[in-house]
Amino acid sequence: MAVDLTKPILVVDDYVTMLRILRNFLRQLNFTNIYEASDGAQALAELRSGPDFGLIVSDWNMEPMTGIELLREVRADEKLKHIPFVMVTAESKTENVIVAKKAGVSNYIVKPFNAETLKGKLTTVLGEF
Repeated sequence: MAVDLTKPILVVDDYVTMLRILRNFLRQLNFTNIYEASDGAQALAELRSGPDFGLIVSDWNMEPMTGIELLREVRADEKLKHIPFVMVTAESKTENVIVAKKAGVSNYIVKPFNAETLKGKLTTVLGEF
């Protein structure tokens, strides 16, 4: 089954420039329905009240709710737990990857990265597109 490139994607980052970079990369990959949130709490509110999202791409380091806290909330929510979740972080420490995996992350991207890297990670999670 082909990936639905029109299904809403939620991008979460507290850094406006990173939101823009992610949005641009996703558009380059032909995703068209991109929502944004500036922290985990805003993202959770959007997830619970917004459309049926097909993917979450979230930064790890945010305040007041981090990406890992958001991931745990999403995985604990019966209505949200099926949504693929890709964590983006500047931290490449093995223990962080292990924490994210235990929390149920679908994939993990270390900054800096390019559109090709993002496509590879998303293909692993979503299938070919």
